[in-house]
Amino acid sequence: MADRSLEGMALPLEVRARLAELELELSEGDITQKGYEKKRSKLIGAYLPQPPRVDQALPQERRAPVTPSSASRYHRRRSSGSRDERYRSDVHTEAVQAALAKHKERKMAVPMPSKRRSLVVQTSMDAYTPPDTSSGSEDEGSVQGDSQGTPTSSQGSINMEHWISQAIHGSTTSTTSSSSTQSGGSGAAHRLADVMAQTHIENHSAPPDVTTYTSEHSIQVERPQGSTGSRTAPKYGNAELMETGDGVPVSSRVSAKIQQLVNTLKRPKRPPLREFFVDDFEELLEVQQPDPNQPKPEGAQMLAMRGEQLGVVTNWPPSLEAALQRWGTISPKAPCLTTMDTNGKPLYILTYGKLWTRSMKVAYSILHKLGTKQEPMVRPGDRVALVFPNNDPAAFMAAFYGCLLAEVVPVPIEVPLTRKDAGSQQIGFLLGSCGVTVALTSDACHKGLPKSPTGEIPQFKGWPKLLWFVTESKHLSKPPRDWFPHIKDANNDTAYIEYKTCKDGSVLGVTVTRTALLTHCQALTQACGYTEAETIVNVLDFKKDVGLWHGILTSVMNMMHVISIPYSLMKVNPLSWIQKVCQYKAKVACVKSRDMHWALVAHRDQRDVNLSSLRMLIVADGANPWSISSCDAFLNVFQSKGLRQEVICPCASSPEALTVAIRRPTDDSNQPPGRGVLSMHGLTYGVIRVDSEEKLSVLTVQDVGLVMPGAIMCSVKPDGVPQLCRTDEIGELCVCAVATGTSYYGLSGMTKNTFEVFPMTSSGAPISEYPFIRTGLLGFVGPGGLVFVVGKMDGLMVVSGRRHNADDIVATALAVEPMKFVYRGRIAVFSVTVLHDERIVIVAEQRPDSTEEDSFQWMSRVLQAIDSIHQVGVYCLALVPANTLPKTPLGGIHLSETKQLFLEGSLHPCNVLMCPHTCVTNLPKPRQKQPEIGPASVMVGNLVSGKRIAQASGRDLGQIEDNDQARKFLFLSEVLQWRAQTTPDHVLYTLLNCRSRCCPG
Repeated sequence: MADRSLEGMALPLEVRARLAELELELSEGDITQKGYEKKRSKLIGAYLPQPPRVDQALPQERRAPVTPSSASRYHRRRSSGSRDERYRSDVHTEAVQAALAKHKERKMAVPMPSKRRSLVVQTSMDAYTPPDTSSGSEDEGSVQGDSQGTPTSSQGSINMEHWISQAIHGSTTSTTSSSSTQSGGSGAAHRLADVMAQTHIENHSAPPDVTTYTSEHSIQVERPQGSTGSRTAPKYGNAELMETGDGVPVSSRVSAKIQQLVNTLKRPKRPPLREFFVDDFEELLEVQQPDPNQPKPEGAQMLAMRGEQLGVVTNWPPSLEAALQRWGTISPKAPCLTTMDTNGKPLYILTYGKLWTRSMKVAYSILHKLGTKQEPMVRPGDRVALVFPNNDPAAFMAAFYGCLLAEVVPVPIEVPLTRKDAGSQQIGFLLGSCGVTVALTSDACHKGLPKSPTGEIPQFKGWPKLLWFVTESKHLSKPPRDWFPHIKDANNDTAYIEYKTCKDGSVLGVTVTRTALLTHCQALTQACGYTEAETIVNVLDFKKDVGLWHGILTSVMNMMHVISIPYSLMKVNPLSWIQKVCQYKAKVACVKSRDMHWALVAHRDQRDVNLSSLRMLIVADGANPWSISSCDAFLNVFQSKGLRQEVICPCASSPEALTVAIRRPTDDSNQPPGRGVLSMHGLTYGVIRVDSEEKLSVLTVQDVGLVMPGAIMCSVKPDGVPQLCRTDEIGELCVCAVATGTSYYGLSGMTKNTFEVFPMTSSGAPISEYPFIRTGLLGFVGPGGLVFVVGKMDGLMVVSGRRHNADDIVATALAVEPMKFVYRGRIAVFSVTVLHDERIVIVAEQRPDSTEEDSFQWMSRVLQAIDSIHQVGVYCLALVPANTLPKTPLGGIHLSETKQLFLEGSLHPCNVLMCPHTCVTNLPKPRQKQPEIGPASVMVGNLVSGKRIAQASGRDLGQIEDNDQARKFLFLSEVLQWRAQTTPDHVLYTLLNCRSRCCPG
């Protein structure tokens, strides 16, 4: 089969080798004669003499095809006992009632009709491709106002009208953008056969265009907006010429049948592989067009806000353990912590001397009394779990500082009540990933843990096997006189790990170094003005967040006296924390807005209440915008009892960034706190628009103070590239400081996305060489450097391109009459994905005495109120019996578990109101006649006919050589026998025990 005409030609070796392979395939029947000749002509076409009639000097261009609408379908991104005191607002309640009254005046039916746009699709327009006004990524769209080259929404609408008019009048003007590339004659035959693969032939007045060239490496250039310029083709005499993909001129007088035949031959036999994975149902969904009248940020780019410089005090200790040693030896009888029983009486007073000696016992016991001397169970740097109840802060404090002295990393967690607690499996996953094998607990907690019939503590679901160690004094060993803990200055070793529950229910461990721990205590001391021997009343959870930072850590650094109010006492006597402030003349109190609300409910003109000693009332959940109502109401009632306005100090915090901002206590009572009335409609688009309080859909927010000392803060766009926001734009707050978390333990990828963020300006330049940390808080920096928070990233729901916060929806639902319909304010709001968009779901516990008629009346009012105030529909509203939703260890609703039950169909509601027609506005389009058989139909047809669609084969092992003895054996037993004779000392595998050590063979 060798061609003698090739003997005189100088062909490269690779071309000759390829020709030999083609001849072999032809001889074996793997290829037809026609295919052989075609491939052969492609290989040698570049080396054949060119015919003289072809002008080599003609410009050879490749034209990038107009991206069809199907291209966007592949790359389309979708913007994926009493009422709850957190959301109590009389103003918002009045707004909800006014909205419902307006609905009654309009006589709107419930459920309300949807507002779906009609489809303007005509059969005469099927062959046209609309201008691609959304070809940019989400990141580019988010900075639309910053870029001058990005078309505005008005330009997009003008181009859309121009395209529609063009289609109606039958215009076929080509507006294809082309990119010129020089090509040699070697690929001419191949590219000439690749003309017009995806051209759709219709009956148009002008002949179809054969000039588009499709290639895997072609660059798709976006068509210029508002321009329909046509390019002139070179002419030969009087004949008008058009160019092929290789720049070869052809006559435009081509009959439609011949052109159709060319396109048929050009169509590939096998479509691209990605077409088999296109969701046909997704293609039919109506695309939500952005509102051209939506508000857009107009301010200048914000500047990073820097906090005051962190001062250095000479008597500050070099580490927190050194502070404990100082106060434990200098002032051993000074009170450190006072715990209360359920009757409000002092139960135990822990002095600094007792804390120091007990912490030393814990450190010595966990290092030397667990395991053997040769193989101790706990070594410095290991992680141990701290499992203590909320009514025993003294035992927790001794265990925590004992771990610090032993250089062991404590991981505080909640007490497991049952083997199947909500979220318990995720906590166990965290313990397993941290390598925890020992759990420290108190005697009372150890006795209260669930046990098996044999008296042993069973292994909880998803938990690793733990050794439970009781840290009571009678169970601890007194360290010898020659043993002393090694107290070092603060370094970058991990001090402790604080757990965080994500939106999807997963639990992460935030690592905090010893340097960050000490710096955070110093920053809080400077911001709050803490001094020695001050008394602080703590109502918060002392195992994490603000309660841990103020009540356990910063208090020891400044030798303060902490009065701990357990949660059980607050249930019996909500005024107990106010009584302890008066009794101990406390200077500082750490509470939440719920505690202030409960005190208002229980207040009955009680005498002998004097809050004049308070200089700082820290509101830990000040980041919740609905906490302002509790602060205002508490001030109105207790201002006559000595409470001053400047005393209330909201703060914002997150597990990753620790304390983000806090309002400083001032002596100037004439300086009012910062607050703003913002439009909820603007907030849904991430834009700040000041409104009046008379409007129904407004959100009143208060400031959470200034940036922490030694920190830098900015706000970046929540999605995409971390670009700085404008001054009137809502973004995610980011902090750069030493006093922050370091990483998510064992998760380097998530750590990089959260703890290693480099905010950039509009030009793409980073604002700092040091990384910032995402706080998970949505807000902005207002005038005077005041920080405002309007929501959290975990509560963000993006519905049809608009942002809604779950806390805002909860506040509106709880403000609907009757306000006590929801049992103890237990309500959950989350979103589920339906038709590639988020839908709002509300689940609430109804009172036991509620009737079905009352339930549906309340649900109807909730739908009306949410539609009027938030302009969003509710997909599902479900009511369940009281005390049936999964709870967190502190009694709240476990949101992720509730969502999982809803998705699984295991929620078992007693009343359900589904309203998909009010929120699902992107229903599939009416089916149209398909121009040709799609790839999905081809695949189904092949499956039905029994054809094999694809097959896989391994590579050829090659010839067996004599020096490779292993390849001569066909069975595994023969290989093992040969290996045992030739390499008897070769290690097959190594078995590790639970301590990651080799087991003896």
